[in-house]
Amino acid sequence: MRSFRLPAAGALALTLFVSACASGGAPSPTTAPAAATTAPAKPAAASPAAASSSPSPAASPSPAAGAAASPKPAASPAASPSLAASPSPAASPVAAGGPKPTVKMGSANFPEQVILGELYAQILEANGYTVERHLNLGSREVVAPALQSGQIDMYPEYLATAEAFFANKAGSQSKATSDPTATQQALQALLTPQNLTVLDYAQAIDTNGFVVTKQTADKFHLAKLSDVQPVAGQMILGGPPECPERPFCQVGLRETYGLNFKDFKALDPGGPLTVAALDSGDIDIGLLFTTDPNITLKSYTLLEDDKHLQLADNIAPVIRDQVLQQGSDLRQLANSVSAKLTTSDLTDMNKSVGIDHRDASAVAKAYLQKQGLLH
Repeated sequence: MRSFRLPAAGALALTLFVSACASGGAPSPTTAPAAATTAPAKPAAASPAAASSSPSPAASPSPAAGAAASPKPAASPAASPSLAASPSPAASPVAAGGPKPTVKMGSANFPEQVILGELYAQILEANGYTVERHLNLGSREVVAPALQSGQIDMYPEYLATAEAFFANKAGSQSKATSDPTATQQALQALLTPQNLTVLDYAQAIDTNGFVVTKQTADKFHLAKLSDVQPVAGQMILGGPPECPERPFCQVGLRETYGLNFKDFKALDPGGPLTVAALDSGDIDIGLLFTTDPNITLKSYTLLEDDKHLQLADNIAPVIRDQVLQQGSDLRQLANSVSAKLTTSDLTDMNKSVGIDHRDASAVAKAYLQKQGLLH
């Protein structure tokens, strides 16, 4: 599941956020505590990323729910966190239906989140909305309260992790599953009393994934996790130290897919140690997050989770009802982005920002233009 890590200076960030918002500044997000039965927190170390256009790494879910987060790939060097809101560039003329509301767009503090924030911000700007950017803020514990209080209006979420977070806050049992529709409905039931709405979810999903090198995939004819079963006894699995006890890592692979590996090597949650071990041949299969840019960069094969072990952490924006009601076409515009967005698309954009060091705003704009959503 995709959880945002709360930085060491989280308490200070929250104080600064409240103070900044009083003067038009931006909030700070926080990490969603994963439910006891959910996947481990994904790592993503906050790095110097542009507050409103370039991301910084933050935490992500990994195979060991609740495990300590480890850094994601480096964010764009142009990034530099700031609490000040970034105003929208000139918005298009307002449509005949009356003025459109200003939308305060938030995001957590890692590259993927800033890219997502830009995608939804830019489609709104291109259609007459003024957008205040409060991107690259922090973890879910800050972002979610900021949304509830109206200090931000909208931010991109991950269905299963969000559902587990809000269920925990409500003192109820998480109902997140591998079914995105059911998970979205469960999340909406928790959001409705708070006057919040989760919009359509994307096909794009950021969750635990198991990868092999192209050489290994070709040798054993591997495309999905079920294909691994006949050869698992010859393979070494690599992942976070907690993986052998976690239901979304080695335990789940054994119980759901019948995978009994030759050995397990303790590394990091989807981080550089896992990548290095795959490249050197120290492990045969490793856990990365499904939108990790190394998958594209190194031509790894991301094995399909064909028996749906992982939960439905599909991307979906959450928005305040008041703003949604004021923008007659806001839902339609946001949903038009989600309808196009795939895991592969997001992985490619993460590589452009996190590894190629391109600006998140420019990467988002190029993607929207390629999809015919911006002209």
